[in-house]
Amino acid sequence: MAGHVDNEIIIAAPMDLVWTMTNDVTSWPTLFSEYKSTQILERRGPTIRFRLTMHPDPDGNEWSWISERTPDPTTRTVHAHRVEPGWFKYMNLFWEYTQVPDAVRMRWIQDFEMKPDAPLSDKQMTKRLNDNTVIQMNRIRQLVEEAADRTAPAPM
Repeated sequence: MAGHVDNEIIIAAPMDLVWTMTNDVTSWPTLFSEYKSTQILERRGPTIRFRLTMHPDPDGNEWSWISERTPDPTTRTVHAHRVEPGWFKYMNLFWEYTQVPDAVRMRWIQDFEMKPDAPLSDKQMTKRLNDNTVIQMNRIRQLVEEAADRTAPAPM
């Protein structure tokens, strides 16, 4: 059985700001609370290959992997996958940005399967991803909305 998570959040900010901030991989250690660093490895057209490193876990392990991400600003979608899957057999991600009244709906879909010797099952990882995605999306919403407030024209 493979894992599947589908989460979304509404961000009260202009589409261009939401798109730019969430697709700036170099800023992810600030945007996401879980990442310690990002390292850009390669750019091929719109595709970016990069290494993500998480903050150390309670045992001092710094988990790291390489991902590829291809944003499409015309459709406001992003396709991504882990190149180094680690405990995953595969991990595919799809991000979708939809304009809603005075806001943007940002949706993340993750499809994956854990390796048989992984420390978590597909079901356990699904729960972990769903729990953490809520935390990360709320953080991103707060940071993007704060940036939108700073750049909004002053009322007359």
